[in-house]
Amino acid sequence: MKFVNWNVNGIRACVNKGFMDYFNESNADFFCLQETKLQEGQIDLDLEGYHQYWNYAVKKGYSGTAIFSKYEALNVIYGIGIEEHDQEGRVIALEMDTFYLVTVYTPNSKSALERLEYRMRWEDDFRSFLKKLEKHKPVIVCGDLNVAHKEIDIKNAKSNLRSAGFTIEERSKMTALIDAGFVDTFRYFFPDQRDAYTWWSYFGKAREKNVGWRIDYFLASESLIPRFHSAGIEPEVMGSDHCPGTFEIN
Repeated sequence: MKFVNWNVNGIRACVNKGFMDYFNESNADFFCLQETKLQEGQIDLDLEGYHQYWNYAVKKGYSGTAIFSKYEALNVIYGIGIEEHDQEGRVIALEMDTFYLVTVYTPNSKSALERLEYRMRWEDDFRSFLKKLEKHKPVIVCGDLNVAHKEIDIKNAKSNLRSAGFTIEERSKMTALIDAGFVDTFRYFFPDQRDAYTWWSYFGKAREKNVGWRIDYFLASESLIPRFHSAGIEPEVMGSDHCPGTFEIN
């Protein structure tokens, strides 16, 4: 069973940059998007054989998530049930037969860290949401978590210690999530691989030079480890400032 995750940084723009070619080639069972940046009715994707689940932000052209699934969900949860967090279309959870699939677009702390305090509340509430789901079934969570967890996950660690996405505060929340029983699947398979990134700035030819950050993840409940098959990153796929990630289970 194959999962794909991609922050498309605007699905309408990405469609004009080859999205459908990659979507069709990937032949994923579940295809998860973040930062769709649209409202209901603003795009009509012909995805034969897939159920489409969308969560839109109240603010137009902002945030948003989607999951395209070959299998109809038993239940769909939009948001995490807390009004403060559920205005930006950041979470979709699908209940399947043997697991939950959650896609998430974690709030950015902003360049001056003006949203860091809010981000800390979000992190605790989102982790609690996942643990509640896990009481019933194992959880696979994917998305743009907006944090490079360790120095190996960022090109220039020392110069970014107070940059949004690499603060001690944000990284400690990622550690807390992993300590709560969720496995970073890419690091499970590639614990020491360097220069493996999922996001690059549009400035300074960062992608060409591979000056990037790994901020997009597949995490999974520890109980699913026996079913792990593979995980990967596909930096050669263009169309966004992020690249897709993959995860497969038996």
